[in-house]
Amino acid sequence: MLNFEEIKKIFNEEIESVKRRDPAARSTIEILLTYSGLHAVIAYRVAHKFYEKRLYLIARIISQTARFITGIEIHPGAKIGKGFFIDHGSGVVIGETAEIGDNCLIYQGVTLGGTGKDKGKRHPTLGNNVMVGAGARVLGPFKVGDNAKIAANAVVLEEVPPNCTAVGVPARIVRRNGKRVTACDLDQIHIPDPVSQELCKQLARIESLEKKMNKLEINELGKKYNTSTRSELSDKKSDDFK
Repeated sequence: MLNFEEIKKIFNEEIESVKRRDPAARSTIEILLTYSGLHAVIAYRVAHKFYEKRLYLIARIISQTARFITGIEIHPGAKIGKGFFIDHGSGVVIGETAEIGDNCLIYQGVTLGGTGKDKGKRHPTLGNNVMVGAGARVLGPFKVGDNAKIAANAVVLEEVPPNCTAVGVPARIVRRNGKRVTACDLDQIHIPDPVSQELCKQLARIESLEKKMNKLEINELGKKYNTSTRSELSDKKSDDFK
């Protein structure tokens, strides 16, 4: 079972993580009393210890109590590395077989879930230094590589390579081999939108096809006109001979 020293160590590690990652954090007491993400992660750390000892009911009771208090649901079976920070946090869901590396950052409304089609390993694996923007959904048993960024409201359904940025529904890679994620490199807004780019391409293609269709229609009308004119002339000549 957990002793006082283990619990104290968990608290100290998580508080230091918040201080490093959140510039709005002013004091230890403020972090300890007001950060729901911190409360959820500490509760998970405790619940995970019970889960490892096969005390599943106690583990789930702890996690569900934390969910009721914080609005953040982390299954005690998930594997989460050091320096994990949930900013704001409301609506976050992390599934049982999810794995999260060190120094990852996720925002409110994020889901690390499954698709309902997989058995065994059902949830995603995040590498180290991964950022997941507000409202993003990462669904399935694939890996998101180290230093990757997932933009706000993206829906990720397949693997994201390391040092890449994924945007859109479904998510697409818009940046490769980018700079390493740091505390000041968290811009979720000024990222190219592949959906709007693709729409522009499709509109241009539609315009091109419409022009071709108009030319074909004009040619068809010309052929019909020529055919009908020839037919009328032929009929007139026949009448003249009569």
